[in-house]
Amino acid sequence: MQFKYPELLWALFLLLVPLFIHLFQLRRFKKTPFTNVALLQKVKTQSKKTRNLKKWLLLAARLFLYTALIVAFAQPYFAKKDVFKKRETIIYLDNSFSMQALNNGTTLLQNAVQELIKSNAKEKEFSLFTNTNTYKNVVLKDIQNNLLSLDYSSNQLHIKDVILKANTLFSKDNSSVKDLIVISDFQQKNEAYTIDSLQTNIYFVKQNTENFTNISIDSLYVSNTDATNLELTANLKANTNAENTAVALYNNDTLIAKTSALFNNSKEAKVNFTLPKDVGIKGKIELTDTGLMYDNNFYFNINKRDKIKVLAISNADNTFLNKIFTNDEFKTNTTTINQLNYSLIPTQNLIILNELKAIPESLKNALTSFTKNGGSLVVIPSLKLDVNSYNALLSNYFSTKLKSLINIERKVTGINFSHPLYTNVFQKKVTNFQYPTVNSSFITNSSAPSLLSYQDNSPFLMGANGFYFFTSSLSKENSNFKGSPLIVPTLYNMGYTSFKIPKLYTTIGKATTVDVETKVNKDLVLKITKDKNEFIPQQQSFTNKTVLTFSNTPQNAGIYTIKKGESELGSLSFNYNREESKLIYTDINSIANIKQSTSISQLLTNLENNQKVNELWKWFVIFALFFLILEVLIQKYFK
Repeated sequence: MQFKYPELLWALFLLLVPLFIHLFQLRRFKKTPFTNVALLQKVKTQSKKTRNLKKWLLLAARLFLYTALIVAFAQPYFAKKDVFKKRETIIYLDNSFSMQALNNGTTLLQNAVQELIKSNAKEKEFSLFTNTNTYKNVVLKDIQNNLLSLDYSSNQLHIKDVILKANTLFSKDNSSVKDLIVISDFQQKNEAYTIDSLQTNIYFVKQNTENFTNISIDSLYVSNTDATNLELTANLKANTNAENTAVALYNNDTLIAKTSALFNNSKEAKVNFTLPKDVGIKGKIELTDTGLMYDNNFYFNINKRDKIKVLAISNADNTFLNKIFTNDEFKTNTTTINQLNYSLIPTQNLIILNELKAIPESLKNALTSFTKNGGSLVVIPSLKLDVNSYNALLSNYFSTKLKSLINIERKVTGINFSHPLYTNVFQKKVTNFQYPTVNSSFITNSSAPSLLSYQDNSPFLMGANGFYFFTSSLSKENSNFKGSPLIVPTLYNMGYTSFKIPKLYTTIGKATTVDVETKVNKDLVLKITKDKNEFIPQQQSFTNKTVLTFSNTPQNAGIYTIKKGESELGSLSFNYNREESKLIYTDINSIANIKQSTSISQLLTNLENNQKVNELWKWFVIFALFFLILEVLIQKYFK
């Protein structure tokens, strides 16, 4: 029991005054001799005992009366020790896609919102944030409509990010009590986490779902292609054993194919669709599923692709280049150094210097400007080259410098599988292929990363970001690399990556770049549109293209159009990340420094009770009245 005015309890010492008066009677009695009156003596003794008992009862009643009054004025109460401290409450409401899971016929998010509205005090001030919105220092009526219309988000905050965001909303007052309520289904993230914050009371309210089947379209890729058709394969996944599911393919809103997905024991399925090659398609794959809604559609697009422009400047045989850069995907021009038209250089995507003996100053300047404007350059040296002219060009790229030629046969044995040029080329790391050999090669000094290397780890092919340099001639007399399986994916990817055409789709939230064959200026920029919505992505203009960069935009899945003014230049497809479709949840019992609750309403009720003050002064006033009445009764009826 605590007291609001404990200093008044000092008045209890005043109760000693009536006690002393009672114990030490100031009146003296005089003895008077009397005749033999034995009967009167007996009556006198009995009257004295009765009178003394009455005085003790009156003393007790008065002491209890004064004590109750003094305690009542001191205002006693029962409460937590921090009840009079300022209290701050912040609520995180998870509105990620996994909260679409059902429980008793309604989604987890809807259940959480309804319980929050019913349980929270109408006039109590608090802060609330979701994955997309923040409401600071509000009362329930201010945001009730916003909560009821809250939409789902593809952005799911990690618990560490939730705590960091909450700390920015809490005040800097160290004396206040801070409560953070986290309402989520607690989807499992890739990394484990611990909570070391002891200054904030953290409460986890887990939203549990009933067992249900969720089927998602996980990914899409081109599995096969021929002269007239291409085959698309879609991967489907389920969280439990699933039955056959109908899958439909649309071009815009037109149904063009329909099939059934048969799931295996690994809860996976593949469906294939055959489409005509070189036909523009704004596609959507759709399935019927009663689980999560966001992963039932998968968008992709196939644009009519512009051919990548390749220019080979060569004094040697170009047959191998023409076989790799075929007419269906590339527009390849070959020329000698003497017949070179310099006006072609800025319009190309990839330029290959094939065994030139010298690089003129004018060509060096043109190539330097070309690569600065986003072009890609491949240099294949000649064994009889002019070192100074080559170094004048190569020094602009990773400070590359030729030092000397060595006439020693060496094998190309190393592959940098992590280099972007070889991404998705090899299904596994190859270690037993037929190693290409070279008879003569150059010793170089460069900071460029190595793609292919010799046995001594010195580079055979180096470069990145649109610049590549072979340290050896690829002529038949010097190397058998042209007959190696490595030459096709190596040179093909150099050409393919020189102009980043739109992929089938892009995952929202992952950084990606797209090249558009157009030039923009300050007065006219490229816009990305869908229906009535549009945004301007980050873009960089070069002589022959514009590079678009996407990271945090757009926010919604769908097929978007690239527009320059009123002209449409192509389409881009964006899909949500499918991580939340796995429906794997965190065991919150293993997380330290948090408190758990199974019910939002129960937690809010408990927190409200913790702030209540149970005042007792009224009871002590009642006790005082009781003892006052008791004293009157003793005076009146006790003889």
